[in-house]
Amino acid sequence: MDLRHLRYFVAVAETGHFGRAAQQLHIVQPALSMQIRALEEEIGGALFVRTSRRVELTEAGALLLVEARRTLAQAERAKNIVQRSLRGEAGQVRVGFAGNAVLAGKLMDDLRELHRCYPEVELELVEMAPRLQCEAILAGELDVGYCPSIGFALDAQLSAQTIGVWPMLAAMADTHALAARKRVSLKSIAAQPLITYAADEGEDIAALLHRQYGFDVKVAHRVSSTLSVLALAAAGLGIALVPAPLDQVAIPSLVYRPIVEKDLSADLLLVSRVNETDGAVRAFLALTRGVEAVSGKPARKARSRTAQ
Repeated sequence: MDLRHLRYFVAVAETGHFGRAAQQLHIVQPALSMQIRALEEEIGGALFVRTSRRVELTEAGALLLVEARRTLAQAERAKNIVQRSLRGEAGQVRVGFAGNAVLAGKLMDDLRELHRCYPEVELELVEMAPRLQCEAILAGELDVGYCPSIGFALDAQLSAQTIGVWPMLAAMADTHALAARKRVSLKSIAAQPLITYAADEGEDIAALLHRQYGFDVKVAHRVSSTLSVLALAAAGLGIALVPAPLDQVAIPSLVYRPIVEKDLSADLLLVSRVNETDGAVRAFLALTRGVEAVSGKPARKARSRTAQ
């Protein structure tokens, strides 16, 4: 018994006439009669009492009508659920992020846009270090990640677009000797203990300073979260180099100073799988990339590139 047979049966039962049912179904009457006979043979008994003017349901036919309507409604519901998922209108998007993604506002903008276009998509947010975000995306534990490019190497199965670039600031205690200056140089910073994000196997800011500027920096602390970096800097345990959006975080005894060198910057990447198939995730990525959303609603434009 297939759904087509059930649809034909319901049409005949509701119209009480083979000719009107055939017209409604856009098929010829002999074909409809043949399909109903095949259904009755499969069921093992008559479903209709046929007269010269109309057809009426047998007791078995009345029972089947209830179940056929229920089955067809469930099949339509299943189709709609799958189609909505393919269009990104339902499902789940699991998002990993680093602290500067929140303070820069990009993450909230993207989440707000997703909720506006696809209000039934479920969101899951996890703060996580950059390398761990990439590992989780590859493992299928996250769908997208917001993280800086420093501190990890991009796997060939991942794609990344640049969604923000900001100058770096020096964060330090207000009692620090360099806090009295309006701007500080990297040379003066390199002479102080440095507080950095834990980069695990990747390159941290200390390694970057050595490679790009030739400074040998003493790392006093390596920590995994933005708040920990700022807390240690405020406690006077060293200087931290942080993206400019972090100056919105007001911590007692902590001050931020611009850096003389203009070329030291922090970026923010949106990382995802290269061959993403999930409808909700694809819809989210389309919104963040400024591509026309599946729903037809306009998306914002974003600067992008593919990381190699």
